[in-house]
Formats: sequence, structure tokens, C-alpha cells
Amino acid sequence: MVRSLPVTALIVRFGIMASSFPSSSSPSPRPDLGGLRISDSARGGRRLGWLRWFFVAIGVALLISGALYAFRQQTPVVEVAPVRAATESRVALLNASGYVTPRRRATVAAKITARVEQVLTDEGMHVQEGQILARLDSSDAERRMTSARADRGATSAQLADLRVNLANADRQLVRTKSLREGGVASQEALDRDQTAADSLRARIALTQEQVRAADARIQMAQQDLDNCIVRAPFTGIVVSKDAQRGEMVSPISAGGGFTRTGIATLVDMTSLEVEVDVAEAYIARVKTAQPVTAILDAYPDWQIPSKVRTVIPTADRQKATVKVRISFDHLDPRILPDMGVKVTFLGDEPAKQQQNGIVLVPAEAVRDEQGKKIVFRYHDGRVERRAVGLGGLRGSDQEIVAGLSAGDRVVVKGFDGLRDGAAAAVKE
Repeated sequence: MVRSLPVTALIVRFGIMASSFPSSSSPSPRPDLGGLRISDSARGGRRLGWLRWFFVAIGVALLISGALYAFRQQTPVVEVAPVRAATESRVALLNASGYVTPRRRATVAAKITARVEQVLTDEGMHVQEGQILARLDSSDAERRMTSARADRGATSAQLADLRVNLANADRQLVRTKSLREGGVASQEALDRDQTAADSLRARIALTQEQVRAADARIQMAQQDLDNCIVRAPFTGIVVSKDAQRGEMVSPISAGGGFTRTGIATLVDMTSLEVEVDVAEAYIARVKTAQPVTAILDAYPDWQIPSKVRTVIPTADRQKATVKVRISFDHLDPRILPDMGVKVTFLGDEPAKQQQNGIVLVPAEAVRDEQGKKIVFRYHDGRVERRAVGLGGLRGSDQEIVAGLSAGDRVVVKGFDGLRDGAAAAVKE
């Protein structure tokens, strides 16, 4: 039996089935593109963002280019040195070697045997004359000072008592003399009072001497206290610290090597000179004030002008040599005690000007550029690149045989950023 459906349900079902098939007469549906449209406000904000980043990039590029331009246009500061005409070297008469020695060098020691309480110096320290270098244990000296002062006080008090007694004895003697003149007192009483007064005067004189002896003991105790302070005997530099706090020091060697004999070693750096041994066979070539060229082993390219200060008037029979002391024309902080040095004794004839056009410049002025030797000549606020021909080295100077003239100025420091024709400022 077929079950019947309501009419309205059939109509709805039939409509759904019909809509599932395309109809040739009804138009096809079009896609909706309205959702893809960009609004005008969004389009304008994005355009402004790109423009903002574009201008920022242009500003950064301008700043970088301006900084580079300013850096390139910055005037370099250089140091210059004059070009000197070369002179013939003096004739070398004799060569010798020796060491730098100070004329004033002292191992500062204490005058007493005592324990070190403080050491106020260290190696390399500059000290002035009279400056305290160390303090020693002064407890014993302080006690001696206290005892000496107490003795003097007691003696002074005794002297005051004697003077009072003497005044009384003098009064008694006057009375006795009056009584003796009146026939009342005997001669024995007068003699006894006279003796008492004279005895007190003698005791006062003795006590006064004892007071002076006490003063001398006080001065001795004070000297002992002063000896506990070690001072610098002259102005100089401490080159060795020979004692430490807690060690015993003594002016003589004692204690089996456990007692120090010095506090510090002091050198007067203004008294540095060269001491060399010259063979007896050549000593006739050396005389006082003779010019000398000294070259330190530590600085082989540095020629130091010097002269002979004195020839020690004695010879060493074992080495057959004579000591010669040479003083520097100008001292330099690079010159240190006990440095090895080689000296050349020169003839005393005056130097003659060379006629071959050779000039001298500091060796650091010569630059190596692609295998060519060049210098930068400074003139009227600008530098000029010059190719030069080199000769030999003369200590710290370089011979120039071509490319420069005496009186020119060349750059010795500040080569960074230099180029031919560039402006430069001279360092004052």
C-alpha cells in the first residue's frame, strides 16, 4: 500500500531537486570582486610608508658621503725635520769598548746595627738629598735618651740643693767672722765654717760638670736616635733595594751572612760617563777634551757626541791598559748605568764641507713605495712626493745623494693619509 505524502512536502522536495540542475534559460552567477578592492585610505598609507623609507635612505647616504668627504678633506698634522748638508767625518784614531758608569754611586748603609722597621724606597724611585730612605728600630736609643734625661734632671735638682746649702754656709761664715772679730768665736769655728762653704762650692762645681756630662749623654742618645733614620746622601735614583723590613743591618758584615750591610744603592744620573780601557801602546793618541763618538750596544744606530774627561794616571800591569773616562755632551734618559758602549776617539781637526751634494735626513723620513725610495718634502703648507737616491747610513741619519737639497724640510712623522700635493699642518 502506497503511503501518500502531503502536497506541500511534495512541492518542497520537487523544488530542491529542480534547483540542483542548471537551467539554460537562467543567467550564470558572477563572482563578487568587491571584497578584493583596497580602500583609498589604506592605499594612501602604504604609499606614504614607502616614501618615508626612501627619504630616510637618501639622508643616511648623504650623511655617510659627507663624513667621508670631511675625513678626506681633514688636514693631516705632520712632524718635519730639516735636510742637513753632509760633512766629512773626523778621522778615527782609536776604537775601544767599555761601560757606562756613574761618578757618584753609593750603597747607603746604617751607622749602627739594628733591625729594619720601614723601607721607604723602591727601585727606580727619584729621591732628593736628605730624604728618608729607611727607619730602624729605635727602642733602645729611646730608652737611653730617657735615662740620660732622667740623670740630668736628678743632677740639676742636686745642684739646686747644693746652692741653697752654700748660701746658708756663706751666711754662717759671715756670722762666725763677726764673732771672731769680737773675740767670742774661736779660730777653729771660723775655719770649720770656711771649710764647709768651700766644700759646697767644690761640690757645686762638680755637680755642674755632671750636668754637662748628662747633656753630652743626651746628645749621644739623640745621635743614636738620628742614626735610626737612614737618609739619602745626594739626589739621585734608587737602582737597588738591598734590605727588607725585619732584617738586621750593620755597617760591618756580621752574623754569617744574615746581616745586611746596605739599605739601598743610589746613583746620581747626572754623573753618568763612560769608562774604557785603552792599551798602553795607543794611550798616546788620547788626550783630555778629545772628541769621541759613543755608541751604546742597546742603540747601535745612535751616535752620542762625547769627549775625554780625564786619563787616569796609572796603568794596570796585568792587562797593560790605562783607564780613560769619557763624559757625554748631553745626557739622555736612555743612557743607563752599566750599559755596554763602544767609543771611537776622533782627530781634532775641524770638519770640512763636502762638495758632492750629499745631504742627510733622519732615517725615518725615507719611505719604501713599490720598491722606490721616496720622501715627502714639506713646502708652503703642502707636501710633495720626491723620489730620492740613497747613500750610506750615518748612525740614525740617511745619506741622500739625489732628490733633495740642504735646507729643505721633510716629513718624519704623520704619514697616514699623505699624498702628493696634499695640504698638511706642522705639529708645533
